[in-house]
Amino acid sequence: MIKTCGSNDYAKVLQDKMAKGVFLTTAFNETINTMVIGWGGINVVWGKPMMMILVRNNRATYEIIEQANEFTISVPINHDMTDALKICGTKSMREINNKFSYCHLTPVSGRTIKTPVVGECELHYECKILYRQQLNQDQIPDIIKKRYYPTNNYHTLYFGEIVDTYLFEDGE
Repeated sequence: MIKTCGSNDYAKVLQDKMAKGVFLTTAFNETINTMVIGWGGINVVWGKPMMMILVRNNRATYEIIEQANEFTISVPINHDMTDALKICGTKSMREINNKFSYCHLTPVSGRTIKTPVVGECELHYECKILYRQQLNQDQIPDIIKKRYYPTNNYHTLYFGEIVDTYLFEDGE
């Protein structure tokens, strides 16, 4: 069964789970990729619910999301997905061409957008990108640069309007 939710109904769950990692998926044409993010969250910008995420510019996901202009966030709530999160969080699509197959994940068609969600997760956000901005390295404090950007591998920040939020319940 699918339960439609408001974008903020599970914001605390998302934030708590993001510390361990959640799945970010994007797709363009026949290419689908999922990776793990630990930074981001829900906010309101321009009167719209937004998912703010960061993707490093050297990631395969970056190349896809730039073309797709959309993404999904899938959050495991009750299922132990430690192994899949570890693989998708450390291996690039350039190393594992099909992480869904490799990790035994099921791509389930999005309800509102073309990008699928991870079927083994309960909580899902479908997002359309309204704004993107590459981080300005001159504005990042040195202490942050030293810790997170020692090789100058910066992120692009995406604001994705949350166009659908739902839960898979009862083993859906």
